[in-house]
Amino acid sequence: MALKAGIVGLPNVGKSTLFNAVSSSAKAQASNYRFCTIEPNTGLVNVPDPRLNKLEELVKPDRVVPTQIEIVDIAGLVRGASKGEGLGNKFLANIREVDAIIHVIRCFEDENILRDEGPINPVGDKEIIETELQLKDLESVEKKMQRSEKIAKQGSDPKIKEEYEILKRCQEHLNKGKNILSLGLTKEELPAIADLFLLTNKPILYVANVDEASMHTGNKFSAALIEAVKNEGNETIVMTNAIEAQIAEFDSPEDKQMFMEEYKMVEPALDRLIHSTYKLLNLSTYFTAGVQEVRAWTIHKGWKAPQAASVIHTDFEKGFIKAEVIAYNDFVHYGSEAACRDNGKLRIEGKEYLVQDGDVMHFRFNV
Repeated sequence: MALKAGIVGLPNVGKSTLFNAVSSSAKAQASNYRFCTIEPNTGLVNVPDPRLNKLEELVKPDRVVPTQIEIVDIAGLVRGASKGEGLGNKFLANIREVDAIIHVIRCFEDENILRDEGPINPVGDKEIIETELQLKDLESVEKKMQRSEKIAKQGSDPKIKEEYEILKRCQEHLNKGKNILSLGLTKEELPAIADLFLLTNKPILYVANVDEASMHTGNKFSAALIEAVKNEGNETIVMTNAIEAQIAEFDSPEDKQMFMEEYKMVEPALDRLIHSTYKLLNLSTYFTAGVQEVRAWTIHKGWKAPQAASVIHTDFEKGFIKAEVIAYNDFVHYGSEAACRDNGKLRIEGKEYLVQDGDVMHFRFNV
């Protein structure tokens, strides 16, 4: 279940460069002019997980399959996008389809790279994008309010009346310049806006794209951005997109390592970005481990065993009987499934078992 994260931002902030760095399956054109990207580029990104490497070492399978996230490179938004400026309606529609937003913000000065918004101002750039998303959401909310207002006032349908009150709260929140995600709607209230696919109801990861000299320390621009978003509950990653794109070009792990050592890097910042996106989407990983295949499977945190089984095949959920579960640390400690079984570390779990991140699982089912 490869969920989608969309890369957004103003034109020429490094979105396509980041996409090229992070995506091994597709490349986007990156040029110094507005709307270089028009149709969204998509690519599947492997989620780095050292636990998968360790399981491969122990089991020695025929193949190893990592879990993935789908990354979408969406064209640059501009001021007025909510009203159609710069093909804004098309680009905003693309954002509706993603589960989380990776917002790239320029935090470097370079007179050779075009910029329409004057001096570098990461906080101002963030607010431009945020405002456009809020305005588009406000338009969607108010359209639905108009459709249900008459029925709500008549009081003939309690469900519509309740829905209208939720929409009204959303309208007031957006008019204050706040994102719907911060409104804190309950699980019971969310269905009232589910059909709107609101843009500001998606979690955000900010990427402060800094110059090479600031890749380890950040700079005044990235510091200002971090300060501005510190109370949002969203994360900010400081990285140099151009350097990450160069690292991704190396086929040889040895060449990649040499390049990273030259820049005094312990790991690619992309690994942190992918892990942060995975966390942002509230995802978790379990493993299946056999001689034919060791594989990582993506699920939502809080899923029970039958739901987790469904990502392998829907029949696994329909005919679920039980799950054999070994904690990852136990598997590594004892070195094999057989040794875990012999030492009482293989558990039999039923339909109510909440799958834990890192569980090594085998499902029994009957259809």
